[in-house]
Amino acid sequence: MRRIISSLIQRIFKIAFLILGKLPANKKLVIFESFLGKQYSDSPRAIYEYMKKHHPEYDMYWSVDRRSIKQLEHNDIKYVSRLSVRWLLLMAKAKYWVTNSRLPLWIPKPKRTIYLQTWHGTPLKRLAADMEEVHMPGTNSKMYKENFLKEASKWDYLVSPNAYSTEIFKRAFGFKEKMIESGYPRNDFLINNNNRTRVNDIKKACKLPVDKKIILYAPTWRDNQFHAIGKYKFDLQMDLKMLKAALGDNYVIGLRMHYLVAENLDLEGYEDFVFDFSYHEDIRELYLIADILITDYSSVFFDYANLKRPMIFYVYDIEDYRDNLRGFYFDFEKKAPGPLVKRTDEIIEEVKKLEKRNFVPFETTETFYKQFCYLEDGHASERVVKEVFK
Repeated sequence: MRRIISSLIQRIFKIAFLILGKLPANKKLVIFESFLGKQYSDSPRAIYEYMKKHHPEYDMYWSVDRRSIKQLEHNDIKYVSRLSVRWLLLMAKAKYWVTNSRLPLWIPKPKRTIYLQTWHGTPLKRLAADMEEVHMPGTNSKMYKENFLKEASKWDYLVSPNAYSTEIFKRAFGFKEKMIESGYPRNDFLINNNNRTRVNDIKKACKLPVDKKIILYAPTWRDNQFHAIGKYKFDLQMDLKMLKAALGDNYVIGLRMHYLVAENLDLEGYEDFVFDFSYHEDIRELYLIADILITDYSSVFFDYANLKRPMIFYVYDIEDYRDNLRGFYFDFEKKAPGPLVKRTDEIIEEVKKLEKRNFVPFETTETFYKQFCYLEDGHASERVVKEVFK
């Protein structure tokens, strides 16, 4: 019954959208969305903040999932509940849509609306049409690819962080419109705020000890580990007891789970050592305070590389992930800007090695930076806005 009602509402919304979309657009109205309305973050936020400062004449709203409104309402932003009637009216009237993820497939884009897709990561794992098999709930490989390409056909502009990504995006998304190879707007914050005062201010706001080093653990989700459609699970494959015994005197760990991971982790007994920042507003602040990043196949390491700090890759399931789930666009094991480890004791060993190196990044970091971060100069938002909002 719930599925029937949902389908009926979608049909009504779609018809209303088609009718309203024929009316003249409000040329100064912009709707922003980040990660399906769950966050005020990422490149849409960077573009919004640039426009708010330099182009206040625009009327800008954030599309927010109703379950996430409490996390955003303290910000000085205008927002509308995603998929509400008011949202429908604003989306239909808006001249511009700016998002970093896909919108619901049933939404027809009015011809006079400009859709700016920023996407949300430099690709390591295969995307969309490049995926051989899809292991996600509620779909199959053929349907997933068709739906993705149908959504991508609505995009008027697509932001790319580098030439490597441009080539992949064009093919994987079947994208034929205007590519903006600008660097990622979200990384402007890292370039423009990388100083000790800002770092300490963020640590204090996050209630973290200023005198300890921060290890940020930010893994990705696994396509085949889920509770239901859109709700994925994650098993923390780290021995926290071992980590605390070895590193607890000088370090704390910040956890940042992927936005698709549903459950809260049980950290009882480790409250003074492990801090869960999965619902922290924007990962950009966590990058800035992290002395070391531990990740796996998440695109976070492309962004963190802008800071030229050390990284460790905790890839306990690399064979399965590489060969069965997604596959990689390049030889990750050779090009990763840091060591690959599979056990907790190996993590500790690599951290100790970094201590002896005075936390100087590994040699592969500079080569990696030159290939993937060369456009990041703190002005990507400006380049995107000048191209799209002419």
